Order: sequence, then structure tokens, then C-alpha cells
Amino acid sequence: MASSSTPAAVREMQKDLEIQANALSKIQKDIAKNHQVRKQYTIQVGENELVLKELELLNDGANVYKLIGPVLVKQDLAEAKANVKKRIEYISAELKRMDRALKDLEDKQNSKKESIFKLQQRMQAVQAKA
Repeated sequence: MASSSTPAAVREMQKDLEIQANALSKIQKDIAKNHQVRKQYTIQVGENELVLKELELLNDGANVYKLIGPVLVKQDLAEAKANVKKRIEYISAELKRMDRALKDLEDKQNSKKESIFKLQQRMQAVQAKA
């Protein structure tokens, strides 16, 4: 009786293994997407820090213009500095959020890999008994 249930048990394990592998694949895609977005944010922070350094070099009475659509609009230097600092803060906060999300995804990935490994071991044990 045990030998007739073994192929069914193996099939069930294979189905479970496929589901787990698909879930792992999705997690890995999410990690790759996170890396891509994080890279863009890192570039934006660098660009904004460069802009802030350039603004710091200007005299207080210097003219600063902001591109809004196709038009250059005059902007107060202090306001421009404040806007760039705020943008850096926002992007930095997003980077921290992305780091936390990445850690969570990596933890899920490790957990999923471990459960897949255990399932594979159980399948091998069942097949060895057959």
C-alpha cells in the first residue's frame, strides 16, 4: 500500500516544488527591480548634491533660473537651495525605504531557497525508499 502512494506523494511534492520555484523567481525579479530603482535614486541624489554645490558657489544676488516646461523662470537663490535640499532629503528617504524593502526581499528569498532545499531532500528520501 505504501508503494502505491509513493508516486502520488512524489507528484504532490513536485507540484509544490514548482510552486515554490515560481515564487522564488518572482522574489528574484522583485530584487532586480529594486536594484534598478535604487540605482536611479542614487544617481539622482548625486546629481542634486552637485547642483547644491554649484548653488553654494553663487553670490547671494546671483540670478537663478528654473526650467518649468519650455520656460526658464527666475527663482530666488535661497528658495532654489531649499528646494534642492528638500529633494535630496526625499530621495535619501526613498533610498532608505528601498534598502529596507531589499532586506525583506532577500530574507524572503533565503527562506524560500531553504524551503525548496528541504522539499528536494524529502523528495529524494521518498524516491530512495521506493
